[in-house]
Amino acid sequence: MTDVRHVLVLPDRDAAEQLAEELPDRFGVPDEPQLVRDALAGEDDAEDAQWLVVVEDPESRLDPKELDALAAEFEGWLEAP
Repeated sequence: MTDVRHVLVLPDRDAAEQLAEELPDRFGVPDEPQLVRDALAGEDDAEDAQWLVVVEDPESRLDPKELDALAAEFEGWLEAP
């Protein structure tokens, strides 16, 4: 068994927080996902930064296609491993 970490990229903090709230209901994610601000080089405004939702999947039970579809609902995507 290998530890898997899924990283979903969202356009803003609100979208990231909403997606993180959806994960337990839709996928039964037991641990709270981690929200991380992803500032691009040269960015000064925190509101313009992308946000990452990091989901630990130690049992590799989450379907990446379904996670990508969920992220797309919030104008985001699943980062390729």
